[in-house]
Amino acid sequence: MSLTYSNMLELGSEAPPFDLPAAQGGQVKLADFSDAKGLLVVFMCNHCPYVKHIRAGLADFAREYQNQGVATVGISANDVQSHPADSPERMAEEVRNADYVFPYLYDESQQVARAYGAACTPDFFLYDGAHRLVYRGQFDGSRPGNSVAVSGADLRAAADAVLTGKPVSKEQTPSVGCNIKWKPGNEPD
Repeated sequence: MSLTYSNMLELGSEAPPFDLPAAQGGQVKLADFSDAKGLLVVFMCNHCPYVKHIRAGLADFAREYQNQGVATVGISANDVQSHPADSPERMAEEVRNADYVFPYLYDESQQVARAYGAACTPDFFLYDGAHRLVYRGQFDGSRPGNSVAVSGADLRAAADAVLTGKPVSKEQTPSVGCNIKWKPGNEPD
């Protein structure tokens, strides 16, 4: 497993637009979340052990916060030629198996991942209701093989601040995981 850390984009950045096919069918775009109090964009994939490690916790987070007005969207940008386990068909299976309540989108061109500065899976970007970046850090301190329980504590604290109109702490720990599997010649600079 190769460790890759989040790029930690500048807070306050505007969410780049997207319009991508969902594993569940149909197209989903950023504008679909204009009424949400917050929006979590997660770059993820099916095969990554870091994503698998938090899978149930992420499903619980999305379900709980959806009911409070924070929407979640997952995006896979991995090259499916080199990683067929991340294909759209397998993404649809993952939605069912993980009981995800959020759209799981496929970024075949990898342009959305590049626009967000996504580097790893999972890579979390939490936006406020105006789609301004307020959090780009880890889900929690749990990692495969360490003894820390999956809780989503870091992301939950940020989402709670968004929901209560309080500032999100600027002390944020980068997410860590597998690198995004870029297509040959498509790697970021």
